[in-house]
Formats: sequence, C-alpha cells, structure tokens
Amino acid sequence: MHQPADAGHIATEVARIAATPGGPAERAAALLEPLYRLLPFDGAWLALREEKRRGHRSLVSTGWDRRVAAYLDGPVLVDEIEQLEMTHSRTPLRVADFPSPPGELQCWAECLLPAGFREGLGMCLFAPDGRHLGFLGLFTGSPAVPSDAARDLLAALGPVLAQAVDPLRSAAAAARTVHSAIAAVILTRTGDVQALPGLPDHAALRPGSPVLTAAGKLLDGPQISFLLRAPTEPAGYLTVTVLDVPDNSPHHLSAIVVLSPCGDLHGLTRRELEVLGLLIAGQHNAQAAQHLVVTQRTIATHIEHILTKLDAATRALAAVRAQRRGLYIPLALLAHEERTS
Repeated sequence: MHQPADAGHIATEVARIAATPGGPAERAAALLEPLYRLLPFDGAWLALREEKRRGHRSLVSTGWDRRVAAYLDGPVLVDEIEQLEMTHSRTPLRVADFPSPPGELQCWAECLLPAGFREGLGMCLFAPDGRHLGFLGLFTGSPAVPSDAARDLLAALGPVLAQAVDPLRSAAAAARTVHSAIAAVILTRTGDVQALPGLPDHAALRPGSPVLTAAGKLLDGPQISFLLRAPTEPAGYLTVTVLDVPDNSPHHLSAIVVLSPCGDLHGLTRRELEVLGLLIAGQHNAQAAQHLVVTQRTIATHIEHILTKLDAATRALAAVRAQRRGLYIPLALLAHEERTS
C-alpha cells in the first residue's frame, strides 16, 4: 500500500495549515490535500464531537452522498468509536485492526460497506488538555491495508490536527489578550460554562456565579469590564473582562469571561465604586440613596469625591470614564451581595 515518502513535507504542510487564521472548517478543508498524500482516500470525514446530542458536526465530509454524511454525524458512529475503544487511544485504527469483521459493526454494515468502502484510517482527536474534540476518518474503496508508516505518521500529526480544528482555539487566544489573565471561561447561549484551554478555573467563574450572570447581562459590544470584590487579593478586587466571541467561533458560544488583577483604582473607595455602578445603571441620587440605604446628601458627597478622583467635570463624564476603565461594581453584583449579606 501507499508509503508516504514525503512525510516531512506532509508534516510541514499540516503544521502550516494548523497555524493559519480563520475558522476550524476552513482549516479542515485545507488539510484534505496533505492528508490525501498521506493516504489516497476515496472518502474523508473530519468532524467535531457534539456530546449533548451524542453525535458529530462535520467540518469536512467528502466522497459520499448526503445520506452517508448524515449517518456519520449521528449516534451510531459514536457508539462504534466507543465500542472499538478509540476514545482511549491516540493511535489510528485500520479496518484490518478491528477485533471483529467490519460487517459485524453497525456503521460499517449499514453505511460504509454498502457505500463501497473497505479500508482506511480513523482516529479520535484530542486537545493538549485532554478534551476529546472529534474524529478523523480517511476511507478507501480498496481493501489494501494502509501501511504502518501511514498509520504512524497520522498518529504523529494528531496533536497538530487537533489544534487546527479546536473550536475553542480563537476564544482562548482572545482571552489571553487580557493582560495578566489568571482565569477564564466561555459562556454558551444556553447558560452553560466551558473551560478555556490554557487558563485555570476560578470559584467566581463556576456555573451559577453572579459574576457570570452580570457578564451575560452587561455585554453589549466587543468588550466590557467591571470590578469584583476579592478580599484575598492585594488590592481587594479583581477585574472581570467580558469579551464577545470571535466571529469564527461555534454559534453556540456567547461570551468569554476573564479574571485579572485590577489596575489603578484612582483612590476610589468601595462605596464610591458602588455609586459608580449605580450611576452607570442610570440611577439618580434618590434611587442610589435608597439602594444603598444612605441619604441623598451622602450620595452627593460620594459623587463630589468621584468627580475629583476621575478628573471629571460632570457625573455623566465620570460614569463614562469609569465604565471605559472598568472602575465600578455593577448593580447585578451589588444586588447579589445585598441578598447574601
């Protein structure tokens, strides 16, 4: 069978494609050419795992009709991948390596064999942090067994292929643009939370956290930031930065939430940061006074101090500057503190 004599060139090309900008689907399509040189396939399928619906979402699917493509994206292949224990291995599997004839496996019996496929290479793709990202299958109509060299080269390319199609890659890169980021998560449109590769977890970013609730409510544009009280931190606060997801991110993702040490507070006290949050929320002095259970005169005094510290001539300008710099405790967090105090 085919020996990938230009293994070095194939690896270089795969690495180059994996490093290019764009979305996973664009990179997946570009990978077909070097993968064909590795194993001249008659059908190829590169798909991302969708655990909630127990299936896959194709990034590239070629060499068959829509019926076969839909079948591959469904739950039967997931069952078969698990049955063959491919989720526990980084080594591609050939049909000749199956523990039983392919005709005894439902996906092959009902779909791939009737479509004319007899051999190939298949492997699960895993991110460096262990996430099971998806599956790559290269299928041939010939019964000739792919060579050990082709199998081993594909195994070596596995981490790079995973990098190329990782749906959280662009979101993780965006999170790392926040200076001194210490933790981050990504929010989905259904309210779920996903970890971001390369950045640790944090108690303030776990499901149900008021920080995430505030982040979802406040984001109205590419980026916002605000303060979170953190008594264990040297400055007593952390900065929460909320980013819109990059354009090429999967559609079910909604926002990136990043924690970092807070910067210069300009001498603003906790109460002044709370007042700024109320001003940004559109509250007048009387509303703010009622909210904080103080007099209107106390609120006016706080605003006078705020104007001086932010070098602002008006409360509106102070609110704008505080919002741009993330120098406020948002109403959503303030309300949570009041409920739990």
